[in-house]
Amino acid sequence: MQVNNFCLYRGGDFVLMVVGGPNERRDYHVNETEEWFYQHKGAMLLRVVDDGVFRDIHIKEGEMFMLPGNVPHNPVRFADTIGLVMERERPTEAIDSLRWYCTKGNHPTPTIIYEESFHVTDLGTQLKPIIQKWMTEEGLRKCKSCGEVADAK
Repeated sequence: MQVNNFCLYRGGDFVLMVVGGPNERRDYHVNETEEWFYQHKGAMLLRVVDDGVFRDIHIKEGEMFMLPGNVPHNPVRFADTIGLVMERERPTEAIDSLRWYCTKGNHPTPTIIYEESFHVTDLGTQLKPIIQKWMTEEGLRKCKSCGEVADAK
């Protein structure tokens, strides 16, 4: 399981991370605040859930994208790519979530299989155990709506 992010700078108001590819993530991150993406080398794909529909946003080398707060997103990073992600420091009351959607059933709208919420203190270390839990506990991956079991990765 790879996330491949490293904190470059942590200030009073924001955190700047460098993120390399490839990654192996199926989760969607939900952050109450905006996230700024800059693709330094290669291209990336940002999968989002927008108004109840899955959408793909392609961010090419040299391009930037500002993701609004509370938009579920899955950053897909390919081999030998490098990007920067800037996020706001989370207010004490802010809660982030990781969620997984059913991709096997024939659902009319995105259907959440599992979601775990937490207050961010260090995203680089907090994501890995939650993703690992998803990958190792098959019961978490069973869709209550259709009964299908999602792939671990």
